[in-house]
Amino acid sequence: MKLPAPGSCRRISNGVASTPLAYAAPTATQLPQLDGELFLTDGGIETTLIFHRGLELPLFAAFVLLGDEQGTDALRDYYVPYLELARERGLGFVLESPTWRASPRWASELGYSDEQLDGLNRAAITLMEELRQRYDSGAAPIVVSGCIGPHDDGFSPQTKLSAADAQEYHGTQIGTFAATTADMVCAITMTYADEAVGITRAARAAGLPAAVSFTLETDGRLPSGQELEEAIEQVDAETDAGPAYYMINCAHPTHFEEALLTGAAWTRRVRGLRANASTKSHAELDEATELDEGDPDDLGARYAGLVEQLPALNVLGGCCGTDHRHVAAVCDSLVKPA
Repeated sequence: MKLPAPGSCRRISNGVASTPLAYAAPTATQLPQLDGELFLTDGGIETTLIFHRGLELPLFAAFVLLGDEQGTDALRDYYVPYLELARERGLGFVLESPTWRASPRWASELGYSDEQLDGLNRAAITLMEELRQRYDSGAAPIVVSGCIGPHDDGFSPQTKLSAADAQEYHGTQIGTFAATTADMVCAITMTYADEAVGITRAARAAGLPAAVSFTLETDGRLPSGQELEEAIEQVDAETDAGPAYYMINCAHPTHFEEALLTGAAWTRRVRGLRANASTKSHAELDEATELDEGDPDDLGARYAGLVEQLPALNVLGGCCGTDHRHVAAVCDSLVKPA
């Protein structure tokens, strides 16, 4: 499926799966979000499904819902408000598959075989393709992204992979995505640079563009202790600037505002932001028994306040605690009137 041209997307204030032989994934330079138009994406899928829909997600794994029709319907319904928002505003959209936990280590812990895991990752992209076809009006692009999650815990990993081991490990899931209509992959909630390097190399070997999203602690650093600037520069240096772009996710803007140096060249590599609704730390969120939804309007205003520090910012969504209300507030704070 050829991606439509950017069309009538507005700018922010600063400026069913086919067979592999029938589809050629775009190169990184062909991804429409690189043209600078505003793209939306979804919010905190797992927290929404658990706290708002009352669903059980073992090990925080949304992909398990793809195992039956009822679960697939729940996932389909989850994406609809976001797609309707993007269509209503005439904006592009990045459809991120519900596969953050759909990699071998986590699948094994959940009792899935390699064959079952492959089938569920394919089913995820089939669902994304169905939604793309349903909501593609031709006015703005819809990009299908295969979501890659961390090998270990997304807040405090106990085991860290070398870049080579990460490439081998994540190559399984990325290889599956490469045989579908996925346009790209996105590594979300990366806690250290070596894993991001391995994922980027695996995606390149599979012929898919990759985005890398780092998570940050309340001090603006990665859980590994590395500064965001250093992590981006390391990944770029070790992959020949392999990622199509970088993102920040699973952190509130107040955690990293001061870590962004206005005018620094590396900040132009950051195009995406999926912030948490809550200002709580990862440790506090891990212990929380109730959902902290924060203030959608305040979150939107904080996104707008980051435009000067992140001049390339144009892929906007949410993470833990956020839903379509938060993404709508972010959109309202950033989009110029038509």
